[in-house]
Amino acid sequence: MFEEGYSKPFLRLPAVQAMLMQFLSLALVLGLMFGLFAFWGVKVPLLAAVLLQAIAAAGLSFWRRLAPWWLAMQMVFLPGLVAGAMLHLPSSIYLLAFLFLLLLYWSTFRTQVPFYPSGAAVWAAVAAQLPTARPIRFVDVGSGFGGMILHLARLRPESEFVGIELAPLPWLASRVLGRLTRSRGCFLRDDYQHLDFGEYDMVFAYLSPAAMPALWRKARAEMRAGSILFSYEFAIREAESQIANISEVNGRNLYRWNM
Repeated sequence: MFEEGYSKPFLRLPAVQAMLMQFLSLALVLGLMFGLFAFWGVKVPLLAAVLLQAIAAAGLSFWRRLAPWWLAMQMVFLPGLVAGAMLHLPSSIYLLAFLFLLLLYWSTFRTQVPFYPSGAAVWAAVAAQLPTARPIRFVDVGSGFGGMILHLARLRPESEFVGIELAPLPWLASRVLGRLTRSRGCFLRDDYQHLDFGEYDMVFAYLSPAAMPALWRKARAEMRAGSILFSYEFAIREAESQIANISEVNGRNLYRWNM
């Protein structure tokens, strides 16, 4: 996953803003409930208060222009907590869920790169664009569970395929799968900013819109002439005029830049 290339002040991080919107909307609803009871003796039902808080949190997030998925998460956050409390679930379930999500997403709150699996159709589309006349060095930035690297390494055993992933759980899973299948693919747990793109003939990324400007700066600075940069779904605004090829896969674009 992307780690250092895209950085914002702490209070401007979307995850931090979303949390602040939750607290602010809760304070507004509690203030409204207190005012209604103090002046008119009206008691707001718990369900109505929870729904008001959810709507307020989503509205504030929309005002702050957070991405659409944040609005959905803001809507379900407090209702989900209340529903869980009403079900009287063991507290260990919440701890296990937190640990699982932490290991899966790791620093997503800061990097704004959630877990995006690419899928077999994308692997096939990339494989079709690999040069066949010579061995190549290929790196998948944010390789997740390693599906693309395992697939390409199986198709092209003479070439070198590397996946780099920051989140511990996907990286560990890819290492285990690689060992079990005796794959020639290599998996690194690190920030891709520590890689030298100049060592690779092809770089593939499936990140997020927030990460693309930094990816392009690194690619421009390090990739050799004749090497290729792929991005699935997310274009690079600064480099739209330089796109060499666009392939449609599952209704989304696979972008290619010849460096």
